[in-house]
Amino acid sequence: MRMMLALLFTVFTATTAIAQDKPYAELVQSIVDSELQAWIDDPDLIFAINEQNEINDGMSMLRIEGLDKRWISQDGAGPMIWDLLDRQASILMRERRELSNGVITEIILMDAFGLNVAISDPTSDYYQGDEAKYQDTYLVGPNAIHISDIEFDDSTQQWQTQVSKTVLDPETGQPIGAITFGINADAIPQ
Repeated sequence: MRMMLALLFTVFTATTAIAQDKPYAELVQSIVDSELQAWIDDPDLIFAINEQNEINDGMSMLRIEGLDKRWISQDGAGPMIWDLLDRQASILMRERRELSNGVITEIILMDAFGLNVAISDPTSDYYQGDEAKYQDTYLVGPNAIHISDIEFDDSTQQWQTQVSKTVLDPETGQPIGAITFGINADAIPQ
């Protein structure tokens, strides 16, 4: 984690204006590759994705839209959200977020449909499949990574970039889902 803080400090202090070409992207990707990949490969997270993929096999878009509407109607606090937050994978992700000392603002684990499998914190929606964090990773393939612009995130109430990556099944090497890490721009040591 110390290496991640040092790299993030370099990224954000060297970048005075965030341009569309994202001059911080290469360093952020190296953080994912060196510091966060072990989190991504955690057997508990892999199990959670595979289990949900099996449960959701054949799910229709109509059903996905219905689940997303129900999630949104709970406005951050309701049975569907609490159930997801109580899952072992979500607890693990909250612990990891806490271990980052404020650098990681959120972690979202998605299945093959773009639905939340586990979350460190409540998200504004259940379906991520219509967003770049899923479309530019899982749908692209095994080595795909997406790094967003630095923006104010309503769900975390912080300035952050989201770094997303395809999650692979270690036995088959095939994409099974995606993961997103929110990285807090304000938590970087000055």
